[in-house]
Amino acid sequence: MPRKSSELQREDREVLLDLDERGGAQSTDGYGSLHSEAFIPPRIFSAAADEAEGGKSFEGGHPCAQTAPKLGNYFRDGKTKIDFVLVWEVRSRRKHREPRGGEGSRSERRRALLQHWRERFAQNLQAAGLLLEKEETANERKTIHFLKISAPWEVLVCYAEELCLRAPLQAQPHLELNTSASVLKRFCLPNVMKESVPNRPVDYYTCAFRKSKMDRFVGSENRETYFSNTQRHRVVYEILARTAYGKRKKAEVGVDRLVTEGAFAAAFPLHEGPFQLPKQEIPPEDLNQRQVLYFYWARWSKWYKYQPLDHIREYFGEKIALYFAWLGFYTAWLLPAAVVGTLIFMSGVMSMGTNTPAEEICHGGSTYRMCPLCKTCEAWNMSDICTMAKERPRPEFAAMAPTVEQNPVTGVKEPYFPEKARLSRMFTGSMVIILMLCVVIIFLVTVVMCRGIISVMMYHTGSPVLRTEAATIANISSSIVNLGLILLMGQVYTALAEQLTKWEMHRTQTQYDNAFTFKVFIFQFVNFYSSPFYVAFFKGRFVGYPTNYGTLFGMRNEDCGPGGCLIELAEQLFIIMVGKQLINNIQEFILPKVKAWRQRRTLADVLGGKASCEPHRWEEDYQLVECGGLFEEYLEMVLQFGFITIFVAAFPLAPLFALLNNWVEIRLDAHKFVCEYRRPVAERTQNIGVWFSILEGLSHLSVIVNAFLIAFTSDFLPRLLYQYKFERGLHGYVNFSLAFAPLNYTEHPMCRYKAFRDNDGNYTLFYWELLAVRLGFIIAFEHVVFFVLRAIDWIVPDVPESLELKVKREHYLAKQALAENQEALLQATRPLDSGVRSPKQRKNGAALEG
Repeated sequence: MPRKSSELQREDREVLLDLDERGGAQSTDGYGSLHSEAFIPPRIFSAAADEAEGGKSFEGGHPCAQTAPKLGNYFRDGKTKIDFVLVWEVRSRRKHREPRGGEGSRSERRRALLQHWRERFAQNLQAAGLLLEKEETANERKTIHFLKISAPWEVLVCYAEELCLRAPLQAQPHLELNTSASVLKRFCLPNVMKESVPNRPVDYYTCAFRKSKMDRFVGSENRETYFSNTQRHRVVYEILARTAYGKRKKAEVGVDRLVTEGAFAAAFPLHEGPFQLPKQEIPPEDLNQRQVLYFYWARWSKWYKYQPLDHIREYFGEKIALYFAWLGFYTAWLLPAAVVGTLIFMSGVMSMGTNTPAEEICHGGSTYRMCPLCKTCEAWNMSDICTMAKERPRPEFAAMAPTVEQNPVTGVKEPYFPEKARLSRMFTGSMVIILMLCVVIIFLVTVVMCRGIISVMMYHTGSPVLRTEAATIANISSSIVNLGLILLMGQVYTALAEQLTKWEMHRTQTQYDNAFTFKVFIFQFVNFYSSPFYVAFFKGRFVGYPTNYGTLFGMRNEDCGPGGCLIELAEQLFIIMVGKQLINNIQEFILPKVKAWRQRRTLADVLGGKASCEPHRWEEDYQLVECGGLFEEYLEMVLQFGFITIFVAAFPLAPLFALLNNWVEIRLDAHKFVCEYRRPVAERTQNIGVWFSILEGLSHLSVIVNAFLIAFTSDFLPRLLYQYKFERGLHGYVNFSLAFAPLNYTEHPMCRYKAFRDNDGNYTLFYWELLAVRLGFIIAFEHVVFFVLRAIDWIVPDVPESLELKVKREHYLAKQALAENQEALLQATRPLDSGVRSPKQRKNGAALEG
């Protein structure tokens, strides 16, 4: 920026000194200087508002002439890197109508307050050592301001040690841990999934950064490239998140709060240039990181290729890279499950012609006259169903904590929220969750009643086709209604759970994320799975028998359709699972494009005649959509995992549909992150968090549910017991499984219904024998499956041997790099009054020195 005159420098210095006296500016270790050429004084923030109010135009003539030369992600000097960008918009007030009453004064006060917050925030950022530079894009109606932020070397070094950033010690070869590649190589088969991706990031052994050991780290002699862009983003975001813009007691802290309040429209780091490939032919090594990710990962034609996880980690950070690594691993293991499920489904279809019970049903004609399924329905022939038989405190906590207390471990005063108050709030939140779950159950009962009403309406149409397929039509239509209610309730509850979790005041980000995830998953679990659970285990269980039917609210309890509950369950799972996947994919594909179009339209209106100018990187990124994080992505996959595991016995094609969806999902998510989202701040993580515990719980639940599903919902065990006791070819099984209505049932005498009862409605001996077999099967099934799971868990190590060796090597190198610190610590702990060491001290010292 142009150098200020001594008078302007003195004015800026007086402003900062005045803020320091009032306690407004928050300095950190003395970084930053009052005479920095990159500092933006308050008058610059107010200039745009004043000129817009007075209708003045900006200096410089044609806008293209006044804008800075395009030098990539740098300040105007072409050397200072841009690490973060803050954006805000100021509308002109001269075009507006005169406000009525006190509306104008309120609006003016709000505009002045937001302007004051921006000024204070910028001054405090300067006091924290950051460099600032401002750009503007304006027309007669609106001015868009871009505040470019850069962290100098001294600030990066200070915060790198505080944040425990990883520092490189030694380069190492990349470990190839791809199982499919190893198998194909062993059998000398070509691997079409493998592809060479240029500019693969170097893999290093690392340790926690220490300023005093700078000379031990690789590349420390080059200050411009030592810290990666993602590390620089993390440091700057940390400063932005903890910098105050007002009174801390009022939680006026952090850039996220400023964005929420409307002081800033956006805050984001910049992408590494455009993602589009250049028109002219260039070597792959000359592509920027974003172009490499787009060409080798985010394009639809790469659906069968391995994901470049090292490149993803380098560009987006460990958290996003781990999500895509987990998603790829999960999708790969869906392939064998999809093959097995498809084979089971095809074998069932092919065996329909040789299925003895199905032949008896189809050729029975009017032999089996069935009792009506509802009060107003008529009796029907069983042959009608022939086809069916077949960390540290998070910034928000620090801002809103009412008191500060000393940490008993570190001795440092930290924000504190009483545990008793938190538990009280969590209990209140639990009551809200229970209330919402009750709402879900109410909706479930509503859907059940809707299904009954639709079924009765189909019977009363008089059409033979509609009467035969009444249960199927009612089940499909009610499932579609249920899907709509599920998606609607999911959106409402997610917003409610977010507010409840914030209110509970969790100290660390991990605790906050776990609490929020648990709340949403519990609700979504009941929301999505309550209807399938009802069909699988409750529907048709409390119907009773002729002359003694069960009722609920005056309506006869719902019975399974002519094809049985298992077919209804499969239909419902197909509609809910596949319908949800289609709707989600359409939303993920269309919504970001619509939002980006609106952003581009807004910026184009401001640019006006300047649209012919080549836009800067910060202007292009402002047109993109804000990244929504990974919560919705994980939730979608975990719910899908529940569908393909809990109910796979009823819907064996579920893994196939999940596999097809995930092939699309990976590239769809990749395209969003590379092309349509603003660049998110890189985050570190060790695992997928609480999602792993949820997946583990779902896998255990699926074993039990499938055991009950096979035992009580399917005809597998009844047929098996009939084969063992009576006839191995299942001849006569259909007649055996149907009971006669009691003699006092005069509406449809001698009609049949499916149950193992005698003519008086009492259970037969076969029913009790079958019940014993079912319970025994459940116990044996879950014991065998859990034993196999434990055996696999014991045989397969959690950490591969090659990776474990790498971790040990890294620990050794870190110990060597920090050896002098440990020696100093050893010297400080030795007795001051004697040079003699005990054997234990000599042993410990030797271990440290080695």
